[in-house]
Amino acid sequence: MKPRLREKFESELVAKLKEKHSYKNVMQIPRLTKICLNQGIGAGVADKKLVDNAVDEMSIIAGQKAVPTMSKKAISNFKLREEMAIGCRVTLRGDRMYEFLDRFVSISLPRVRDFRGISDKGFDGRGNYSLGVTEQIIFPEIDIDKVSKLNGMDITFVTTAKTDVECHSLLTELGLPFTKN
Repeated sequence: MKPRLREKFESELVAKLKEKHSYKNVMQIPRLTKICLNQGIGAGVADKKLVDNAVDEMSIIAGQKAVPTMSKKAISNFKLREEMAIGCRVTLRGDRMYEFLDRFVSISLPRVRDFRGISDKGFDGRGNYSLGVTEQIIFPEIDIDKVSKLNGMDITFVTTAKTDVECHSLLTELGLPFTKN
């Protein structure tokens, strides 16, 4: 069974985007390729258990196993050695990506304190968008009682759009609530 957001994209949004940007071919329409979740654990240098907890929480949020990220070089001022676990990441594609986006837009974002929309300053000029989440407890899958430390995370939406305007209209149609400036 296809996720609800994917079905909506294929049935309604493709035609809307084609008309809005006057594409000649259906293959020109920008699509969401992947969603990357990344979490850096600075205190993970001192306590290895924090990284393990972060990997478990990220796996629960994404619905897919997260992997720990390792440091590339040693920095003595931070007591950091090479190949030491300092964060975690997960990349979502296909149906899991659409399911995560649907949960993120409809359930998690409204749980953010004083939420007025997401900033439109996170575009990179090549059709991708990144945003930061300050607390992982906005996701309903996380049990607040079991959280040892509040961590934020970066979420990157990678699209096939060529420009920021195309990416903005794609993500708006998919339901991301951008602020009205």
